[in-house]
Amino acid sequence: MPSTTIPAGDATPRGEVVWEPVPGDGRNLRAFLAWLAEHRALDLAGYDELWAWSVADLEGFWSALTEWSGVRWHERPARVLADGERTLPGARWFPGGSLNYAEHALSRAAVDPDGVAVVARSQTRPRTELTWGELADRVARCRAGLERAGVRRGDRVAAFAPNIPETLVAFLASASLGAVWASCPPEFGLRAVVDRLTQIEPAVLLAVDGYRYGSRDLDRREEVAAIVAAVPSIRHVVPLRYLGTGDDGWHDLLAEPARPAFEALPVDHPLYVLFSSGTTGLPKPIVHGHGGITVEHRKVLSLHHDLVPGDRFSWFTTTGWMMWNYLLSGLLVGATVTLFDGDPAWPDLSALWSLAAEEHLDVLGVSAPFLMGCRKAGLAPGAEVDLRALRSVGSTGAPLPAAGYRWVRDAVGSHVQVNSISGGTDVCTAFVGGVPTLPVRAGEIQRPLLGCDVRALDDAGRPCPPGITGELVIAAPMPSMPIGFWGDDDGSRLRAAYFEANPGTWTHGDWITCFEDHGCTVTGRSDATLNRGGVRLGTSDFYAVVEALPEVSDSLVVHLERDEDPMGELVLFVSLAEGATLDDELRGRIATALRTELSPRHVPDRVEAVPAVPRTLSGKKLEVPVKRILKGARVDDVAARGSLADPGSLDHFERLAGGA
Repeated sequence: MPSTTIPAGDATPRGEVVWEPVPGDGRNLRAFLAWLAEHRALDLAGYDELWAWSVADLEGFWSALTEWSGVRWHERPARVLADGERTLPGARWFPGGSLNYAEHALSRAAVDPDGVAVVARSQTRPRTELTWGELADRVARCRAGLERAGVRRGDRVAAFAPNIPETLVAFLASASLGAVWASCPPEFGLRAVVDRLTQIEPAVLLAVDGYRYGSRDLDRREEVAAIVAAVPSIRHVVPLRYLGTGDDGWHDLLAEPARPAFEALPVDHPLYVLFSSGTTGLPKPIVHGHGGITVEHRKVLSLHHDLVPGDRFSWFTTTGWMMWNYLLSGLLVGATVTLFDGDPAWPDLSALWSLAAEEHLDVLGVSAPFLMGCRKAGLAPGAEVDLRALRSVGSTGAPLPAAGYRWVRDAVGSHVQVNSISGGTDVCTAFVGGVPTLPVRAGEIQRPLLGCDVRALDDAGRPCPPGITGELVIAAPMPSMPIGFWGDDDGSRLRAAYFEANPGTWTHGDWITCFEDHGCTVTGRSDATLNRGGVRLGTSDFYAVVEALPEVSDSLVVHLERDEDPMGELVLFVSLAEGATLDDELRGRIATALRTELSPRHVPDRVEAVPAVPRTLSGKKLEVPVKRILKGARVDDVAARGSLADPGSLDHFERLAGGA
């Protein structure tokens, strides 16, 4: 394990405050604190005391949270943790309890049937709305249709479909009867879909005929036929006519009226399987349970995003990213979820800001690269459209540089909280994120989330002092930690993935710097570390400097260790803006900027131009696969092309390796 310690003189500086709460912010957090005082005799002064209690007394916190938020148990659990054990791995949550995620997602239909539950915006078809009553009716009909197709509790239902109401309805119908859900977006290539679905053997596949992305129509009927041929477990296909070129099986699936029904399921009954990106091998099939997701998402969306019934919530995501599942859980707290399918940069980068204004969004979530792209393009959406209703912009997918925070303040609105979150598909939530009652500092994530015992460890497994960067670990169990990997019956793959590097903790694979007040920065993947002369360099600050240059549209850096050279070789790859040329003058300005704004150790040994920086469909840069390719690995051995935003983006690196 490389050294994770930065010399004390290089401790991370703090950013300036860019947003402060006003009276009325944090409605749910304040209400929860008042409830704890009344019902638990806990007089907690504010968020930091609440967080300290939440990780010291897991049973007390999660018991209070489930009661305060109104979790609908069919059978009440005997206690919060089996035998009171906090062990990792092995903690068992809410033993004896039963519930159903879909029942919680549709609970508002009983009290507000005419309220709007779902708004769908798309570049393929006109805007649509579903009321809570309509949503509940369609879910009940879809459940009945799945049962007619032979789907039973424990069967897998899969979708090859975008972020549209049909996908949401089918997911909730699947959950209501105890089937296990998985979804792939239609932009996935054949191998990416087959690699995922063959692992879980779905019985039913819902699949669109195609979709429109920006101005392009993409017919996917041939891909659907190939998926069905390659996954022999599929016995029933429901075609969704979305582009308007294929058959319509959706009407038949929902043809028969039915009353809403919800199976009482054990807390650890599988709800869905989420897949890792598949950039370092076959995607990991991560199984999440009904109970863990229900209580975790009710916590994070109510207390950290401050969503209440009737609020408008959206996050730009595909159905192959955990943020789709996170977005749909807005229904758990009665929020109106706004789905968007299409190109967020078409006709230009203002598309999502226009959506936020037109739909009066309270919370809009995007990725850090999207915000930085808006900044680089010189957008000022707050001056162009009415964003007075918008109170929070969520950011994830990569660390958000300090300049991104300042851009939101200056160009979107000083009233808008930047809610940068960091977590993962592995837990389908965040470990660290926003707190609506505390100030936001530029470049910093506000706090560890409630119930998340976040720590930074050095290379010897010791806690890092405040301001010193270390390996991000979770020192106590969380309800939404996966119940396993599909097919990993003895749990060996799960233990190897998270629990062996630092026994007794969950090791996530990120670098984190925690400060005295528990604010923090996450600076990239620890398996993509830049370790020069024993000093670890984070990639997020590196990219912020390089991509600030107008000639650079994107960048990727890797450190290649050399046996004969302890410093190794630091190689920077840049994708150039239109009309730009990588010449000695630009190389010199890149070196000067890195030396001045970071340190001499950050100056790359080589700068190379590439046609495109490889990213997953969710926007993550592929540093580790590129590093492996440059060391001689084949592209198809390190990444599934179908999971990449540009399937050919790694080929250039293979040619570079071959010519080295």
